[in-house]
Amino acid sequence: MRIDAFHIAIPDADIDDLRRRIRATRWAPATPSPAWQQGADNAWLRELAAYWADGFDWRAAERKLNAQPQFLAHVEGQRVHFVHRRGEGPAPYPLVVTHGWPGSFFEFHALLEHLCNPAAFGGDPADAFDVVAPSLPGFAFSAAPAQPGCSAFQVADLWASLMQGLGYERFGAQGGDLGAGVSTALAARHPQRVDGIHLNFLPGSYAPAIGADRQPLTPAEETYLRSKTEWATLEGAYANLHSTKPLTLAASLNDSPVGLAAWIGEKFRAWSDCGGEIEQVFSKDDLLTDISLYWYTQCIGPSMQMYWENRLQPMRFDADQRVVPPVGFASFPKEINHPPRRWLERTFDVRQWSELPGGGHFAAMEQPALLAHEIRTFFRPLRRGVE
Repeated sequence: MRIDAFHIAIPDADIDDLRRRIRATRWAPATPSPAWQQGADNAWLRELAAYWADGFDWRAAERKLNAQPQFLAHVEGQRVHFVHRRGEGPAPYPLVVTHGWPGSFFEFHALLEHLCNPAAFGGDPADAFDVVAPSLPGFAFSAAPAQPGCSAFQVADLWASLMQGLGYERFGAQGGDLGAGVSTALAARHPQRVDGIHLNFLPGSYAPAIGADRQPLTPAEETYLRSKTEWATLEGAYANLHSTKPLTLAASLNDSPVGLAAWIGEKFRAWSDCGGEIEQVFSKDDLLTDISLYWYTQCIGPSMQMYWENRLQPMRFDADQRVVPPVGFASFPKEINHPPRRWLERTFDVRQWSELPGGGHFAAMEQPALLAHEIRTFFRPLRRGVE
């Protein structure tokens, strides 16, 4: 497997073009509704756009991103961008962490510090990890798949090959959002190599076998399934578009930076533990670093393609099918859904279950210390004797 060092260097012309486009925005008329009730708030969006055009320092963000060791690997014909951060401890344990949408590898910037150098935060160096954080195919600097059919299952196969190419025969996996699906697929398809997986989100398409010969749904499971349906009705329009008509939406978002900021920024507010004030959790600089990665790499369309592929290959399990590697699950209070433990236990060997005091969908950014503690605790008994 060929691996090359990688350094982000966006051309000045692209930065100038972005600023020109923002300043030339044709703003949509405001509607007579309370702020955020019908989507991205116009006043907030104007403020963010003005800062993006005249205050945000991409070069500073670029230096921050480049502080992490980045590489490009050519895996099974696919160009994969990834961060590979070595742990500082006597025997760092290999862990592949996978982001979701509308995130990026930048989601893990703070989390990497906690995982790779626990001693810096008063932890035990024996808990250190070697962390591999790839960009999903079609996200940021990973090439979009050349052929259809690249769902979470095929990405899991890519990650297994990537980890092998890096010299890790056995490893753990962690993820939320789309990354939770990839981590689950890794455990299901490569149980001989994956020691365990830790999740902070349950893939939306996950469904165990339910029938007359299975144990009936518990009241908690019934409540969970109703809440999922209700949430999809009120908040799931984005996912329906991504999974059915991604190219139509991409034509707009790839051309309008303000449209892209609205589409992504609204989700950071709605899905996080910010109490309605997005900058209580995410600074403008961090938010625009993530959005700028989508803009400069023109990956909004390819990133939505994975929703299409996951719809065609949903994460359904047969009655006799079990995921063998153990699972740890961290439930953050402002996550978009809260499955009961029994729902997972129908398919998974759940070894660790935690209800956290704060945080939402973007746990790695919102609560890196809490999430790192959960990951360390889960993998501590699994790493023993693993080379």
